[in-house]
This record gives sequence, structure tokens and C-alpha cells, in this order.
Amino acid sequence: MPRVTAEYRANRRAEIVAAAGRLFAGNGFHATSMADIIAESGLSAGAVYRYFRSKEELIAVVAETALSTADEIFGELLADGATPSPSHAVTTMIDGVMTRASGAGGTGHDLTRIALQVWAEALRSPELGRRTEEVFRRLSGHYTEVARRWQAAGHLPTDASPDQVGAAMLGLTQGFLLQHLLIADVTATSYATGVRELLGEEGSAITTS
Repeated sequence: MPRVTAEYRANRRAEIVAAAGRLFAGNGFHATSMADIIAESGLSAGAVYRYFRSKEELIAVVAETALSTADEIFGELLADGATPSPSHAVTTMIDGVMTRASGAGGTGHDLTRIALQVWAEALRSPELGRRTEEVFRRLSGHYTEVARRWQAAGHLPTDASPDQVGAAMLGLTQGFLLQHLLIADVTATSYATGVRELLGEEGSAITTS
């Protein structure tokens, strides 16, 4: 029998996660069964259960993917000691999220739809709630660093709290996701324009509508 390599296992696992993500994005967590995921993946039941013991375990993995997308965006945004403005940070995050939501990030499913479901599911599931809080705190920390650098450059009052400014920037990003999914005519472009006008800054243009 041929030896199963780590790369093979990683690929099979990724296929299952992608299949689950597509179904979760389209049908929701509770309307999707393990049987549905098995059929969507094209693998056998034994193969799927070899990697994931339950739908709840798959929900956690897919949720982590959706909630953690921002880390690499902030890595690029803050590289080499850059000092982005708050509006630039928010609009860059929205642009990055929307690029990945369109499938350009290689996930094959809309991460924004999953993110919204994760927030709701986190109210029911203590474990998912804990993971969600950890990710939100991490994202808020990234925005706090933006605020801290902006303050050090003399653009925020010295008595301003970077933590509070960072939390507000995270709220602007979350607000866009909600409005984009629930209000038909809200686009990344229109929302970014509003963010720049609200903060009174020049920011980079959003390229994804």
C-alpha cells in the first residue's frame, strides 16, 4: 500500500474544509449536515471522518479561517514601520476582506457570509465564543497598533487612548460586513468614501465593489 504523505493529508483536509465552507456560506451551519459535506467533498465518509469527527469541529476550523484572514493583511499594512492612517487601515482591511470574499483568496467560498454566521453562533457555543473573542481581541490589537503609530506621528491627541481608537476602527470594519450583507446598495467603495469623510483623512481608494 502506498505511503500517505503529509502533503496528501493536508490536501485532503483542505478539500474537506473548502467543501464545508461552501455549504456553510450558502446554507448556513445548521442546515448543513455531515452527509452534505461528504457529498460536496467527493470523498468517502470514512475519509472525511478520518480528519474531522463532527460538524462542530468543521465549523470551528472554517470559522477560524474566516476570522483570521486579517492577520496577513495587517502584516503587509504595518510592514517596515509603516504609519497608515486610521481610514487607510480600515479601507485596506475592507478591500482585503472583499477580495477574499470574492474567491480570490483561494477559499472557494464567501468568508463574509461565514463571519456573520460565526458571530451569531458564538452566542450559542461557548467554545466558538471563546475563539471569536480571541480573534476580535487580536484584530483590535492590530488596529490599536495603527492608532499608536498615528499618535506617535503627531496625528492623534497625546491623551487619546490607542486601545479605544483601535476598538472603534474594528467596529467600523464589522459594521461594513453587516451592511454589505444585509443592505443591497452598500458597497465597499461607498462605505470607504464615508469612512474617509468621517475621519477627515485621505485614504487609499477601494478597488473592490
